[in-house]
Amino acid sequence: MSDFYAHIALGVAKALSVEGLFFCFVGVTVGTIVGVLPGIGPLAAISLALPMTYYLDPTAALIMLAGIFYGAQYGGSTASILLNLPGTATAAITCLDGYPLAKQGKAPLALFVTAVNSFVGSSFAIVLVMGFAPVIAELALEFSSAEYFSVMLLGLIAASTMTVGSPFKGLAMVVFGVALGLVGTDVNTGMFRFNFGILQLADGFSLVALAMGLFGVAEIIANIGGVQGKPMALGRIGFRTMWPKRHEWKRIWKPTLRGTVIGSFVGALPGTGPGIASLMAYAAEKRLSKTPEEFGKGALEGISAPEAANNASVQAAFIPTLSLGIPGDAVVAVLLGAMILHGITPGPNLINDQPEMFWGLIISFWIGNLMLLVLNIPLIGLWVRLLSIPYHLLYPAILVFICVGVYSSDNNVFDIFVVLGFGVLGYLMRIFDYPAMPVLLGFILGPLMEEHFRRALLLGRGDITTFIDRPISLAFLLVSAAFLSAAFLPGLRKRFAGN
Repeated sequence: MSDFYAHIALGVAKALSVEGLFFCFVGVTVGTIVGVLPGIGPLAAISLALPMTYYLDPTAALIMLAGIFYGAQYGGSTASILLNLPGTATAAITCLDGYPLAKQGKAPLALFVTAVNSFVGSSFAIVLVMGFAPVIAELALEFSSAEYFSVMLLGLIAASTMTVGSPFKGLAMVVFGVALGLVGTDVNTGMFRFNFGILQLADGFSLVALAMGLFGVAEIIANIGGVQGKPMALGRIGFRTMWPKRHEWKRIWKPTLRGTVIGSFVGALPGTGPGIASLMAYAAEKRLSKTPEEFGKGALEGISAPEAANNASVQAAFIPTLSLGIPGDAVVAVLLGAMILHGITPGPNLINDQPEMFWGLIISFWIGNLMLLVLNIPLIGLWVRLLSIPYHLLYPAILVFICVGVYSSDNNVFDIFVVLGFGVLGYLMRIFDYPAMPVLLGFILGPLMEEHFRRALLLGRGDITTFIDRPISLAFLLVSAAFLSAAFLPGLRKRFAGN
């Protein structure tokens, strides 16, 4: 227990340092702006900022990148409520009741409620991260390569089968991502593979180029020709117009708690993400409500539960990431890649080997959420003015920044063509409803899975049964099989029944 408090003190000292506070503030501010601006999203912003962190202290870099991630969840609700334009995909549910509240003249109230609920959801999930991540990491120290392979396989299967849409498409995208991760140089033999004679692919595809292309450039292409909404006249915004009345507090506190619990649970599952958490929280509230007909017309419960859920989910996603090295979300997968780029090996040893980094990052979550609570509401007028920037000026600038960021990562012009190619591919995937998130997860986890698969077979002298001889590995494989069965058996039964 003494070590626990000593590590927390170490994290507090790191997070409260001048460097920690500065980059936390930069991260949450940029994240809020990214969340407010429709169609950008935290994934593209983090990918763009990734090359800029090469010269930073690794802990400061992760504090800033994580701040962008959870800061975007706060900002995303602003555009949803004011303009009916979700700043992030997770804020789409907030549009359903947030925009009707704004049209009723209750925009300040809606914005205040979302800010408070976001803070409550995040705070609860941070406590879970502090409590569960070290415990899971201690258990994972007993893992061998067989267990690591099995748990990564479980993460990829969960990511592919729990995505919205066809599980077949999700699984196909995971396999595609793993295949992309195989391009480059074989770690064991040093031989080039799958690079088709292109020397620029000797080290494989760039993580930054892949993420920016599939999400950033694809988003820009999809929004070309989009119509900009007109900002809503809010008038004077005072504290009295923001503060909920007593009967309104009674309406929102239970949905807030339920959304927090749902978001924390869903966020800790690999491959789910805040979008699923907010959708589940909204569906649960609508089912439990005595007046479900009010949903979609300005129900406070309709913004309380989803906002608490998506913010709790974002923080809870760090539980599998920091304890097992398994990204709980596509954006966290990029943060995992950032650790690897800084020479840090994610996984159960991270907490013991890098206690200052782990606890500094966790404590920065508290600080960042407090900053967001203070910053989010007073800057509403600024966000509305930013939303007035025409798309035809905004997106070319973003595209330029993406190209500059990709080039600066390796000073390689080839990566610019790679990001544009993946951008077109990402847009085509959107048209045909192929999810991009499993591709990124497969790309990051694929090489690690291959390494542990080979090592397990080497230690087992080539016997494939080594993966089922170990109880923990067998348990993960059985859970993976259960996920596959739950995803594919209903569809197969309908198909055969139809024949």
